[in-house]
Amino acid sequence: MTPTAASKLTRNAGVAAALAHACGNQDLSDFRTVFDEFRLDGRVGLVTGANGGLGLESALALAELGAKIWALDIVDSPSIEFEACAVYAKALYQETASKAGEDPGKERLVYRRVDVTDETALEKVCQEIVAIDGRLDICIAAAGILHAEKSCIDITSEEFQKVMAVNSTGVFNTATKAAAEMTALGTPGSVILIASMSGSITNRDHAWIAYNASKSAVLQIGRSMACELGSHGIRVNTLSPGHIRTAMTAEYLDRNPELEKKWSSMNPLGRIGSPHELRGVISWLASDASTFCTGSELSDCLIACVQQLDSSTHGVQLHTDEIVHLFLVLALLRDIW
Repeated sequence: MTPTAASKLTRNAGVAAALAHACGNQDLSDFRTVFDEFRLDGRVGLVTGANGGLGLESALALAELGAKIWALDIVDSPSIEFEACAVYAKALYQETASKAGEDPGKERLVYRRVDVTDETALEKVCQEIVAIDGRLDICIAAAGILHAEKSCIDITSEEFQKVMAVNSTGVFNTATKAAAEMTALGTPGSVILIASMSGSITNRDHAWIAYNASKSAVLQIGRSMACELGSHGIRVNTLSPGHIRTAMTAEYLDRNPELEKKWSSMNPLGRIGSPHELRGVISWLASDASTFCTGSELSDCLIACVQQLDSSTHGVQLHTDEIVHLFLVLALLRDIW
């Protein structure tokens, strides 16, 4: 978003809007409420990994807010869950479209088969989106895989690279190809990369070296892109969920049922999360409600990191003064860099 556009938003929202109203502007349509800031009417986005899990929840949330979403995934045909969401999103749109005098027959969730490791295919799909819809405002890179548990000694380079190819290179391909179209259009945009708490901490007792490494890479991709694209009005942020019951993690929990209790005990709420509980933060990052947020990682990692220092599991004990010193050093290093 350009400085001029940002200034305009500031003048017609929040306290500034209330003051303008007090000074005589009684036309409420001139002002934007917080509900308006979350709306995505007329905008177009793409979401990878959108056939299920967090990707599908994200795609549906943005469609509910008014956006048209291109849902990308590797399977040839979309799932029953996706088809149900597409019908639901269209039904919701028909109600608002008729009131606004728009075509109620437009699809709101459009499925395309795309392999995120195929750079050329992603480039073509981004170009297709712009050719058909004339814009691309939102990109969510949610495609990811979790490899079978193998120790760092036993996992092969090929197995390691397979995870990196999807979780890191796939995110890079998705984000950069979408950002290229946004830049060419000269319009502001929001890019959201799905990382993980595993990108910042190590999942003790789980041999996930490739997954952990791949999600760390996503965090740096996000920070680097944010620094490069800010001048174009393109915001790039990462989301690092904790333990969420997606189809991928549910399969793992089914094989290791004792983990549900363990993971739940690590969260202050005493349970693991569901994909729909991330809809709010996804919507915020995608919308004008977060126009000054870029280069950020939204995460519950602090809780996990504190637990990583627990003496009962790590054989390490930090005294209060040592913790204070640690935070002082971290603050100093942050100022230096």
